[in-house]
Amino acid sequence: MPRASGRVLELGVGMGLNLAFYDPSRVTSVSGVDPAPELRAMAEAAPRPEGLAVEILPGVAEDLPFEASSFDSVVCTFTLCSVHSPERALAEARRVLRPGGRLFYCEHGLAPEPDVARWQRRIEPVWKRLAGGCRLTRPILPLLEGAGFTIDNAECGFLPKVPRFAGWNMMGEATQA
Repeated sequence: MPRASGRVLELGVGMGLNLAFYDPSRVTSVSGVDPAPELRAMAEAAPRPEGLAVEILPGVAEDLPFEASSFDSVVCTFTLCSVHSPERALAEARRVLRPGGRLFYCEHGLAPEPDVARWQRRIEPVWKRLAGGCRLTRPILPLLEGAGFTIDNAECGFLPKVPRFAGWNMMGEATQA
């Protein structure tokens, strides 16, 4: 989270693991949304730098309770795999992001290797039920571009020590096109 700045929205804040990595000299506040009460409770108790203003709210990424252009940065980590509509979630992220704001993402998804992608498609129906709705086959970068974001940089590759069917990862930054 070192490049996030200003007022930050974290989609799918989950257990609040990212909160410890925000720089309070660059970030004025972090608002995190998540639909799961048990995860929000963990996020409330998660470690964070002293002086970082944090607000954890109930909500879903597809219907954000914020005004348009109200955030300088949006952070999305391992969220797009489990939202019901990634297109709607990204449209909402774009709506609440101010002009010139940045979307920071770290997501797993559809692998570019045909053999791995074939396994992802085979495993996904069972995986979704076991992993809280997580989908293995979401094409993250095309979803970002389709939502009107320009990908400024993307680091892509298989995560070490993760089975290949679940380990294709993309992280980087995007701006509104």
